[in-house]
Amino acid sequence: MDIYEKIVCGEEKISVVGLGYVGMPVAVAFAKKVNVIGFDISQEKIELYKSGIDPTKEVGNDVIKNTSINFTSKEEDLKNAKFHIVAVPTPVREDRTPDLTPLKSASTKLGKNLTKGSVVVFESTVYPGVTEDICVPILEKESGLKCGLDFKVGYSPERINPGDKVHTLENIIKVVAGQDEEVLDVIAKVYELVVGAGVFKAASIKVAEAAKVIENSQRDINIAFMNELSIIFNKLEIDTKAVLEAASTKWNFLNFSPGLVGGHCIGVDPYYLTYKAEQMGYHSQIILSGRKINDNMGKYVAENIVKKMIKANKQINGAKVAVFGITFKENCPDVRNTKVVDVIKELQEYGIEVKVVDPVADEEDLNAMYDIKLSQSEEVKDMDAVIFAVTHEEFKSISLEDVKYMCKEPVELVLADLKGIFDREQAKTSGFNYWGL
Repeated sequence: MDIYEKIVCGEEKISVVGLGYVGMPVAVAFAKKVNVIGFDISQEKIELYKSGIDPTKEVGNDVIKNTSINFTSKEEDLKNAKFHIVAVPTPVREDRTPDLTPLKSASTKLGKNLTKGSVVVFESTVYPGVTEDICVPILEKESGLKCGLDFKVGYSPERINPGDKVHTLENIIKVVAGQDEEVLDVIAKVYELVVGAGVFKAASIKVAEAAKVIENSQRDINIAFMNELSIIFNKLEIDTKAVLEAASTKWNFLNFSPGLVGGHCIGVDPYYLTYKAEQMGYHSQIILSGRKINDNMGKYVAENIVKKMIKANKQINGAKVAVFGITFKENCPDVRNTKVVDVIKELQEYGIEVKVVDPVADEEDLNAMYDIKLSQSEEVKDMDAVIFAVTHEEFKSISLEDVKYMCKEPVELVLADLKGIFDREQAKTSGFNYWGL
């Protein structure tokens, strides 16, 4: 009987290492079919899960309350599983080089508790070669076992889109890869237990790693192009949104929009690829150019809002500005690497007082990472400018009349609508000094 059959009949368990925005949905999906150990180094997070609370808001409290996952922060519990899925974050450092610390730490902990006959699958986004060149030696050193003989590895890049309730684990094709055909077959069958859309067997682990990192790099480059167009069209006093609506009537026009590109995927992953390229002696041109544009958008947005305020005869030093939305994307509590913070910091440099409203954001993380405290929408009064930075569902019911109540003087109030929530012409006729990307 192979490991897949033992998992299906309940003789062996699956472990998921790292219970964040990616690991949690993976663990929940598998727990509906087989026995799952959910491991995370955060005792606090484990206690929340045990009490039926989902801090990620990815699967919801009801699902967590009813799941059969064995939640634990004790690494020795990993000995009780034979199939391990590692889903820890892979951020970048201040100098924008890959920070593999969480991945190395997870590999160390797993290695200490790895048993003979195990399969380890990495899901974290990395540059080609990390699984075999960095993670495997750690697993071997800590376990005393030999990869290929005593245990085997694979790679299956995560494609979960935080906050997206349509494109979920179950209905996105899963790319899988293994160090040999035998383990690839096992990995494919295990993931087919939960992925209804099916799996795609990549030619090698490096191919799968590369496929993942270019998915986000491609998206980053496309958004950078839209941001550059927005900068050009703003200078020409042309409505970017109107241009894109016209252009999108062509069947093969790619549907992207300008915006702040943050988060732990699109704003990070391209640096993994360019880092590896630099090691091989190639300096990226297109990828890094796109990153440069996107990294500077927060400053660009803040500067344009200040210019608008000056034209509207607003006193800049001591002015009050409200920012609606601070997470890196809509309907998601994650504030890691959010570029809205860049806008806020830049405005504060001008001596502007900023109030942030976000009913979705993880307030604890926001305070710990950026020392920012949230305000309630009813506290937003006497504003000189209002910025809508993220299109949370809760914000779509806010009308231009509601915004007027937030202002010191509705006439000439600067309304910065970064995601096109409001109608530009309607906002202008209502007396707002409107600006959008």
